[in-house]
Amino acid sequence: MVAANNPNPRGFLLVTTTQLSFGAEIMAMADRLAGWSDAPPGLTCAYLTPAHRATAAQLREWMTAAGMTVHIDAVGNVVGRYPAADPMAKTLITGSHYDTVRNGGRYDGRLGILLPIVAVGALRRSGRRLPFHLEVIGFAEEEGVRFGSTFLGSSAIAGRFDPAALARRDAEGVSMAQAMREAGLDPRAIPALARRPETLLGYLEVHIEQGPVLLDAGLPLGVVTAIAGSSRHLVTIAGEAGHAGTVPMGLRRDAAAAAAELVLHVERRCAAAPTLVGTVGRLGVPEGAINVIPGRAELSLDIRAGDDATRDAAVADVLAEIERIAERRRVEIETVEVLRSPAVPCAPALQDLFAGAIERAGLAVRRLPSGAGHDAVMFNGVTPVGMLFVRCGNGGISHNPCETMTTEDADLAARVFLDALTHLEPKR
Repeated sequence: MVAANNPNPRGFLLVTTTQLSFGAEIMAMADRLAGWSDAPPGLTCAYLTPAHRATAAQLREWMTAAGMTVHIDAVGNVVGRYPAADPMAKTLITGSHYDTVRNGGRYDGRLGILLPIVAVGALRRSGRRLPFHLEVIGFAEEEGVRFGSTFLGSSAIAGRFDPAALARRDAEGVSMAQAMREAGLDPRAIPALARRPETLLGYLEVHIEQGPVLLDAGLPLGVVTAIAGSSRHLVTIAGEAGHAGTVPMGLRRDAAAAAAELVLHVERRCAAAPTLVGTVGRLGVPEGAINVIPGRAELSLDIRAGDDATRDAAVADVLAEIERIAERRRVEIETVEVLRSPAVPCAPALQDLFAGAIERAGLAVRRLPSGAGHDAVMFNGVTPVGMLFVRCGNGGISHNPCETMTTEDADLAARVFLDALTHLEPKR
C-alpha cells in the first residue's frame, strides 16, 4: 500500500487510505456492473443489448457524479470530460471497453473505465484541475461478440471506424446500423467522432494483465512495453484416408500425424524468444472415425510477439517447416493468412511516467509486453500510447468467470494512476 508521506514534489493532495479506499470503490462498481448480463447468472454483455445499454447508463451516472460532463456518442461510447482550466489545453484520453466476451469476467476492460472515474472523483474533491483535459471513455465494443467486428468504440474515436461494419448482421439477422438506430444512435454521425491528433496529449489504458507474469513475480503492477502483433493462418492438410488395420505405417499419408508434427514444431519454435508465443487453438479431423486413417486435418495458427521482426521470423520458419512436413509425409498442406496486425509499441515517455509512479509507491518496476490486443491498438500512430497492467489472480486467467483481482491491487493501481496524471507535463 502507498504510504501517506510519499514524496510529491508538485504538491498534489493524494487521498489517503484512511480517508477512502479507491480499491473497495472500484470493486463495488465492478460488482454492480456485473449484475447486467445478456445470459445470467454468467456475465455476457454484447453490443447494444439491454444489458449493454443499462451498463452505459450506469457509467454515465458515475461519471457525472465524479464531476465530469458526460455524453453517449454516436457509436455508444460513454464519454466523460474533466476539463482543464485552459480551454486551449490538449486532451489526454484514458479508458477501455465495457462489453464482454460470452460468460466472461468482470474486470477485463471495465477496470480501465472504473479506475479513472474514481481518480477523477478524487481530483474533484481536492479541487484540483490538470494542465490538460482528461477524457474518460467507456468504449462501447471491443470484443466482437454480437457482430464479429472488433474495436468499434475505439476505432471511431481514433478515426479508423470501417463503415462496412454497419452492414454486419447478428445471429437474429439484425444489422449493426439497425441496432444502432433502435438504440437511439445515429450511424451517420460516427465519422465526426474522430479526434484530431494535434489536439491529443496521449492515450493511457489501465488493464488487468490477463496472464500470470505479474502474479508469478509477486508484483501488483507492470508497465507495458508493447502490444504484441499477431499473424493468424488457417491450415488444411490433405492426406489419404485408408483402413486403420490394413495400411502399413510406412505407407500411410496420415493428415493428423502431419498436423501433430506441425503443432509440436510451433511449440518448440515459439519458445525460442522471450516475447514470442504460438498457439494452435483449433485442431480437427473432419469426418474422422476410430478405424480410419485421417485423410484430412484442419488447424489454426496464431503467432504473436512484442515486435514485428521476431514474429515474422517465427512465421517464416513455421511456413518453411510446413513445406518440409508436406514433403516428408507426402501430404498436401495449404495455408491461408487470415489476419496480420503489427505490434504497437508503447511510448517510452509514457512507460517512464508509469514506472516513476510505481517507484514512488515503493515497488519494483516490471516492464512486460501484452500478448492480448486492447483498445490502445487503435491509437497507434494517432497519439502516444501507454498502458499499466494490474495483476490477476487465479493463475492469471481471464475471459472466464474465475477472472479476479484484489481490492488492494485495485487501490494501489488507482493511486499510481493518479500520481502519473499529476506528473504528466504537456509539451509546450
